[in-house]
Amino acid sequence: MSPTITAFEVKDIRFPTSLNGAGSDAMNVDVDYSAAYIALHTSDPALSSYGMTFTIGRGTEIVCEAIEQVAARLIGKDVEGLFSNMGETWTFLVSDYQLRWVGPEKGIIHLATAAVDNALWDMYARARKKPLWKLVADFTPEEFVKSTAFRYITDMITPEEALEMLKAKEAGKKEREELVREIGYPAYITSAGWLLYDDEQVSRLTKEAIGRGFNHFKMKVGADLQDDLRRAKLIRSIIDNPANLSPGKVIDPKSIEGKNAGPTGSVLMMDANQVWDVQEAIDYVIQLAPTKPWFIEEPTAPDDILGHAAIRKALKPYGIGVATGEHAHNRMIFKQLLEANAIDVCQIDSCRLAGVTEILGVLLMAAKSGVIVCPHAGGVGLCEHALHLSLIDYICVSGTMERNVLEYADHLHEHFVAPVTLNTNGRYNVPNDPEQGYSTHMKDSAFEEFGFPDGAYWKSVAEGKPKAVLM
Repeated sequence: MSPTITAFEVKDIRFPTSLNGAGSDAMNVDVDYSAAYIALHTSDPALSSYGMTFTIGRGTEIVCEAIEQVAARLIGKDVEGLFSNMGETWTFLVSDYQLRWVGPEKGIIHLATAAVDNALWDMYARARKKPLWKLVADFTPEEFVKSTAFRYITDMITPEEALEMLKAKEAGKKEREELVREIGYPAYITSAGWLLYDDEQVSRLTKEAIGRGFNHFKMKVGADLQDDLRRAKLIRSIIDNPANLSPGKVIDPKSIEGKNAGPTGSVLMMDANQVWDVQEAIDYVIQLAPTKPWFIEEPTAPDDILGHAAIRKALKPYGIGVATGEHAHNRMIFKQLLEANAIDVCQIDSCRLAGVTEILGVLLMAAKSGVIVCPHAGGVGLCEHALHLSLIDYICVSGTMERNVLEYADHLHEHFVAPVTLNTNGRYNVPNDPEQGYSTHMKDSAFEEFGFPDGAYWKSVAEGKPKAVLM
C-alpha cells in the first residue's frame, strides 16, 4: 500500500556569511546565506524527504510561513499518486486561488512552492533508491513530459514537441551518462571574486582555484568602475600567466569557444547583480571590455527582457555576452528572454523557479533555442541542487556539456548529509548514493548551531556574546 503524507516541519536556518564577506556583491553587500527548509513525513517511517529555498537573512521567516501554507495542501495525499504525474501535482500546488492571488507564480509564494516541490522530488528519488538526476535520466520521454510544467509556455514548446526532442536524444543517453561519470561535470568558481575580498585574498584564492583545476572564474562588479578594472586586471594577470597553470592541464578548445578566453585558455566572467539601468550597463561594461569577460551576468532588472536584449545587442561587437536567470522568477520570464534573443547563457536557479517540475520546462525551451544552461549555484545548498539539474540537462535534454559550466562556491557544503565534491580537474563528481535523493538533506548539527533564532550561534548573538565561527 502506498504511504500518505502525514506531517511536515518547516525550519529557518541562517549562516553568518556576512562575517567574512562571502556572498558580497554590488547589490547585496552584507548577506547571511540562509534557507527556508522543509522536512516532509509519510505514514512510512522509513520515507521522509527534504526541500529548501535559498534566502539571505531577514525575511526567511516570511518564506517559512508561506511554505506551511503550500505544504498543508499535501497532507493526506497518496505519494504514489503524486509521483505518477508530477506535472499535475505541481499544478495542484500552485492552484490554491487565494495563495495564487499573492503571486501569481512569483515572489514569496513561488519561493515556498520551490521548497515543497523540491521536497516532493527528493521523496520520489528516495522512494526509488536513486539520486534525483538518475531518477529523471531513467524516465522514458513520456514520463519526462508528464513531469513538466507546460502551462503558459506551449506557444514556445508543446508537450508533443518536447516528446520528439527527448526521443531524439534517447539513443545517446547511456554513453553520455558513462562519460560524465568518468570525467565529471564542468564547473566554474565564484569564491575568488566576492566584492568585499581584498586584493591579497582575490590573488590567493584565484591561484588556489587554478591549482584545483578550474579555468573559468567569476568576479562581482558594479560598485566602482576603477576598482572593478583593477581587480579584473589582477585576476587576468594570474589566470593568463602560463607559469600559474596546473602541470599537464589540457583545455578542450570547444569548451572555451566564443568565451573571450585568454592565452592560457582561461575564461573570466562578471556579475553585476542588477545594479544598472540599461544604458548605464552598456556604458559600464564597454569600459570593462579590455579585460575580456565572456559575459556580464544580471546587468539590469531581472524582469526587463527588452533591456537585456538591448544590452546584448550593444555588447556583441565586443565579444561579451549576457547571462541571467538567478532572479527570473518563473518559466514565462525565461520564455521571453529566449524568444527575444536577450541572453547567451540561461541561468536557472533551483530555488527561485518553483522546483524541478518548472525547471524541466525551462531546460526544454533553452535546448530548443540553442542556448546553453549554466545554473546559478552561489548560495547555500544550490550547488547540491544544481548539479542534478545540469546532469538532467546533459543526459536527457541538450545532450551537450562542452561549453556548459556549473557555478561552484566554496562554502557551507559541510552542513549537508551528501555534499557535492569536485575532482582534480575542476569538475563536479556525479552523485551516486541511492539514498541521497535531491541532496537537500541538512545535518541536524547545522540547525543546532545556526537554526534561527534558537540555534547556539544566534542565541549567543542575542545575548551580546557572539560565538566565533568558521565560515
